[in-house]
Amino acid sequence: MTVPPPYGGYQPEHPSYPPAYPVGYPAGYPPPARTNGMAIASLIGAVLFAPLGIVFGHISLSQLKRSGEQGRGIAIAGLIIGYVMTALTLVAVVLVVVFAVLISRAAEDMPRQDRYTAAPGSGRQLPAFAAPLNLGANCQYPATTAPATRPVTPPRSGPVPTEPATVEAGMVTNRGAIGLKLANGRAPCTVNNFASLAFQGFFDGTPCHRLTTGELAALQCGDPSGSGTGGPGYRFPNEYPTNQYRLSDPAVKQPVVYPRGTVAMANSGPGTNGSQFFLVYEDSLLPPTYTVFGTVDKTGLDTLDGIAAAGVADGGTDGKPAGPVEITSVTLD
Repeated sequence: MTVPPPYGGYQPEHPSYPPAYPVGYPAGYPPPARTNGMAIASLIGAVLFAPLGIVFGHISLSQLKRSGEQGRGIAIAGLIIGYVMTALTLVAVVLVVVFAVLISRAAEDMPRQDRYTAAPGSGRQLPAFAAPLNLGANCQYPATTAPATRPVTPPRSGPVPTEPATVEAGMVTNRGAIGLKLANGRAPCTVNNFASLAFQGFFDGTPCHRLTTGELAALQCGDPSGSGTGGPGYRFPNEYPTNQYRLSDPAVKQPVVYPRGTVAMANSGPGTNGSQFFLVYEDSLLPPTYTVFGTVDKTGLDTLDGIAAAGVADGGTDGKPAGPVEITSVTLD
């Protein structure tokens, strides 16, 4: 009789028993399925650049159908995030474009006078007008040592009317019309001079010889020679705003704002007014020693804006306009 070995020694398997594992089956668990790389790229791409996430997501789903890999949920998440981010980006772009268009239209509709008006309370406004007792009572136009650039008769001396308070005038140039409203009630001697020169055709066919774009933003005209030194052969005193100050007042030397649309006389010092004048197209700082005798209408401001937009001929801030400007005629209504 066969006796089993002591202490549980090895006993050969009975030939009728099946093996512990099927023949050829490896030991342990089967390996997990691999995650699709495009699915991961889709999720990352959706966060970094949404359209890229969408492209990778569709590629991943196509690959998953053939390979049996994992990652469908990741690919779908990438697609959802990609589409949502793309939609939000498009909405944001549309809103920005609409906002920019609205701002642009609002700026175009805003009157230029508002854009260039000095801030209230700046303390540098032109003084309020208070009519002097002798306003227009004795206008004088004495001769100068320099002869007239173009033959002209000085305006009448003595008293001139201050009514009507405003006088309409029109200046035609090769760059467009410039309508003027002359302040006869504030500067009657100056308006009297301008009207006299206009009636005599002194301004006809003359250039506007100077454009400035600095603290003074203006177009200067009224010199037939175009040199900036010509005149009518006579001179006359300043009026508003100079006559609102005492001669000894230090404020007369402090700059004030000459508002956009102002028409004022050019001079080389007190009492040297002649025929040259300037048209202000943006608020400008000047001492109150240049007689204000009118304003420019909206059509005239548009014309001035076009001239100013072309700039100064040499690219500087003070010189001849880049595009020649010539006065064809000046008439009073």
